[in-house]
Amino acid sequence: MTPSKIFDVFLGILGLGTVGLLIGVFMGEGWLPIAIALGALLGAGVGLVGGRGFFLSIFIGTILGGLLALGLSGAEAVTVGAASGAAMGGFLGIWISMLIETWRQRTQPIPESDVKPHGHIQP
Repeated sequence: MTPSKIFDVFLGILGLGTVGLLIGVFMGEGWLPIAIALGALLGAGVGLVGGRGFFLSIFIGTILGGLLALGLSGAEAVTVGAASGAAMGGFLGIWISMLIETWRQRTQPIPESDVKPHGHIQP
């Protein structure tokens, strides 16, 4: 495994493990280890498939959503605003990455076929 991939997995475990920790705290002590383990497992999976851009979009969405909620509704709405911003950041990050991949495929030349045309087909 390359150092870049190891970093992505570590970043995923750290990011989604932290989310699992916070969810576990809200759900109660009994759910804390389960939530942390699920968050870390999901984070490692996203890191393995190269989700650095996905995590970045979630991070930016979290910050912007929290700041927007703070400005519009006050400190009591920051949690909901940050969570909503993170969800939107994740959705937009995936959508943008799909559009970029589609654009890359359109700029690549279409490979020529190896099949040679025949003028007449015999039974």
